Amino acid sequence: MKTVLVASSKGGVGKTTIATHLAAQAALDGLNTVLLDVDPQRSSTRWAERRAGSESAVLPLDGTRRKAWRKQLPEDTQRLVIDAPAGAMAGDLEHLLEFADHVVVPVQASNLDLEASVPFLDSLARHPRVRKGELRVGLVGNRLRPWTNASRRTVELLKQWPYPLVGELRDSQAYVFLTGWGKSLFDYHSAKVREHQEDWQPLLRWLRK
Repeated sequence: MKTVLVASSKGGVGKTTIATHLAAQAALDGLNTVLLDVDPQRSSTRWAERRAGSESAVLPLDGTRRKAWRKQLPEDTQRLVIDAPAGAMAGDLEHLLEFADHVVVPVQASNLDLEASVPFLDSLARHPRVRKGELRVGLVGNRLRPWTNASRRTVELLKQWPYPLVGELRDSQAYVFLTGWGKSLFDYHSAKVREHQEDWQPLLRWLRK
């Protein structure tokens, strides 16, 4: 079972959108996929519930109680995607960092988001598994507008940070509608959607390593 933790100390950066899309992509690939919702807002859970009737359904589990969810995790789970609570630092996520394989950290193109991400990344750097290279951490520039100076500067800055920039996702209102329907970009095949799907390929390749 591969486990991907999507986490950020800053709220509103698209954490749930990334977690639900990663879960949908894994399920569409035929993997038995579980979405562990540790965020009290339960947005990921509502997304998964809306998707329950599809062939690529994702099982939502309540992760707000640290140990209870483990008893509900199916033995045949192949992909576990975790939507961490907003505002959590590494110490708050210790019970998840113990077994995660990858940590995906979304960052938006604003000075506020960049500054808020630094303490979180510093706290991750002190974790023993991160220091030993056992737990891989990757940055995702999210809701980018490549035609703006702010987004271009953000990408250049993130490339200089000690963690790799493993994804650059463009801003699109499609994400808002799709999440509300229990869907993802990967559920569709139009030419316009495929352009946005291409944005995800570097992140998906990194997660396969």
